[in-house]
Amino acid sequence: MDYQNTLDFAAQLDEQDQLKDFQLQFLIPQHKGKDAIYFCGNSLGLQPKVAKQCINDQLNNWKDLAIEGFFQGDEPWLDYHKKLIPILADIVGGKNDEVSIMNSLTVNLHLLMVSFYKPSQKRFKILMEGGAFPSDQYAIASQVAFHGYESKEAIIEVLPRTGEHASRTEDILQTIKDHADELALVLFGGINYFTGQLFDIEAITKTGHKAGAIVGFDLAHAAGNVPLKLHDWNVDFACWCSYKYMNSGPGGIGGIFVNERHFNNQSLNRFSGWWGYRQDKRFLMSPNFQAEQGAAGWQLSTSPVILLALHKAALNIFEQAGGMVPLRAKSELLTGYLEFLILEINKSRGEEVFKIITPGDKAARGCQLSIVCKRNAKAIFYYLTGNGVIGDWREPNVIRLSPVPLYNSFKQIFEAGLILAASIAENALNSTNFKD
Repeated sequence: MDYQNTLDFAAQLDEQDQLKDFQLQFLIPQHKGKDAIYFCGNSLGLQPKVAKQCINDQLNNWKDLAIEGFFQGDEPWLDYHKKLIPILADIVGGKNDEVSIMNSLTVNLHLLMVSFYKPSQKRFKILMEGGAFPSDQYAIASQVAFHGYESKEAIIEVLPRTGEHASRTEDILQTIKDHADELALVLFGGINYFTGQLFDIEAITKTGHKAGAIVGFDLAHAAGNVPLKLHDWNVDFACWCSYKYMNSGPGGIGGIFVNERHFNNQSLNRFSGWWGYRQDKRFLMSPNFQAEQGAAGWQLSTSPVILLALHKAALNIFEQAGGMVPLRAKSELLTGYLEFLILEINKSRGEEVFKIITPGDKAARGCQLSIVCKRNAKAIFYYLTGNGVIGDWREPNVIRLSPVPLYNSFKQIFEAGLILAASIAENALNSTNFKD
């Protein structure tokens, strides 16, 4: 795309955008009487307008049907979650029975590690991305400790090379090969939360399997952001949240993928619960657990219908938009345009005022750009916020901006570029109130 730094060009892209009307399905935060420019879908997606009605429908079912709501009405709660599975399976690239909706992300990560981290005397190490989101670090460290190992001996982190911000795929794969005889598990993020780097899930999975390891992924920043093919890539397991790019509300319900080849593996450990029991025999109340077929067998507790209602409101919009292929096409253009405008600012100033640490290759990133400010980083962040551009800040000096194809426009990208350019003017920074 030959981008141009003009409002007319941005308006032309919006006019050509087949997804432009989906913005009207979301509630946009207001700033000084107009829509804010919301680039924070990497932390929390916007609320679908239909979300309140979806919740109210279930509150009314509870009011009118009480316990019979599990079996009666237009959307009986017993099978409510199952209606969402096909849309979600399409988003993550799994078969329907390989996907389940349940719990929250770190809970699911622990449950899956119970099954898929099986250390032996020889193979007990876990390989993970360096600089992973802290919750992943805590979960993995606590799992190895549970099995009697010290983190320093059982966890291998793959870090970027000195002076670089993104990990090279060849370094990840070589590290797997170097530790092939020791690895029990390769557990990576799909996208690094800090840099926005999209990892090569297929290559990591293939190399991990050749090394004899199980391979799983935390897709918190990937699900609903980039196309995924978990089944085709032969991933063993994965989990994700729904409140970021899938717009299913703060603390929204999570999901898991379990490859079908593990369904009948009787050697897997599993923490069992009521909702994971065979549905056709669940109400016989047998004391002996019999897992539901597929990923549903990892469920524990009764599905939270209110959270599922929010998930339904959001997933239906993905289906209306045609799934991840058109969303990804627009996403690449949006993020590419933001990148172009940032580089234009640097060019106009004759120096690298803003360093983008997210990979420049669009195949190696999703929506997010992570920007390191050469100076006055926090003042610039607060200037953006004070002028209606909502991103987020990550210590020590990174601003994350994530245009989302369902509710952001090219005009917003252009306007954000103008505000970002204005932020580096000395008088603008001096007038910005902020605290370190």
